[in-house]
Amino acid sequence: MKPLICNELKDTRSGFGAGLAEAGEKNDQIIALCADVTGSLKMGDFKKAHPDRFIQTGIAEANMIGISAGLALSGKIPFAGAFAGFITGRVYDQIRMTVAYSNLNVKIAGSHAGVTVGEDGATHQIMEDIGLMKGLPNMVVINPCDYNQTKAATIAAAEYVGPVYLRFGRPAVPNFTPADQKFVIGKANMLNEGKDVTIIATGHLVYPALEAAYQLEQEGISAEVINIHTIKPLDSESILKSAAKTRCVVTAEEHLMNGGLGDSVCQLLCRNLPTAVEMVAVDDHFGESGKPFQLMEKFGLDKEHIILAAKKAMQRK
Repeated sequence: MKPLICNELKDTRSGFGAGLAEAGEKNDQIIALCADVTGSLKMGDFKKAHPDRFIQTGIAEANMIGISAGLALSGKIPFAGAFAGFITGRVYDQIRMTVAYSNLNVKIAGSHAGVTVGEDGATHQIMEDIGLMKGLPNMVVINPCDYNQTKAATIAAAEYVGPVYLRFGRPAVPNFTPADQKFVIGKANMLNEGKDVTIIATGHLVYPALEAAYQLEQEGISAEVINIHTIKPLDSESILKSAAKTRCVVTAEEHLMNGGLGDSVCQLLCRNLPTAVEMVAVDDHFGESGKPFQLMEKFGLDKEHIILAAKKAMQRK
């Protein structure tokens, strides 16, 4: 495994903004809606280019989802954007009944997810949104890892027909995936092949997973790293193939253990291939105010905890 060198830091929310703008140029049926956080979600370029296709709903997320459902029924492709905590938890009933149940072509864009919202504190740091959204029939759940992948995921979501939840974040993080990548919904990315332990990561934890794998290699441990950018539908084939080889798995995510990626991986493995699993995630706690990456460290969402989990999983296999 080559040493990691990534000098570019970019926020994933800007990837969403860039992807939305590009998708909007390609398809004039795309309508963008925002709940008074246009700047925070980097939707300004779309608004400037297509003011007739941009709807500012104000701080009224439930109404925004209802409008989006109506637009979808009329053949449009609405992207409804807000902070993840408010676009999921606050309006779950509207999403469940008017979008998922009716299987409408609505894209729900949730920014500022997880503890990396930082100083905004627990009220904004939703860490159960993946569980909420993956529990809905018909809903696709995407959690990309960097700017380039978020841009590609946004474009792919625009082309997909059906409900999509797209999750991304606020802080600048390493931008390390290819700019020209083809994003395939439901297909994981193999980032590093290994034989001793499988590390399955999503979102902001993918790059730390690669850092962990590099350090483990210096200690003689060969770690396989898989980027699960689509949590639903889950790439079961890739996970089972890797687990069959290594016989132990670590999952890593900026989310609660309950309901997240690790939960999905454990369900898959216990039904098909019982495997030792360790989970790097938040264990039944709300967030708190603080600097984003200090909070990541406090809640155990970093390279060091992935390394510890990998060694523990190997001892259990």
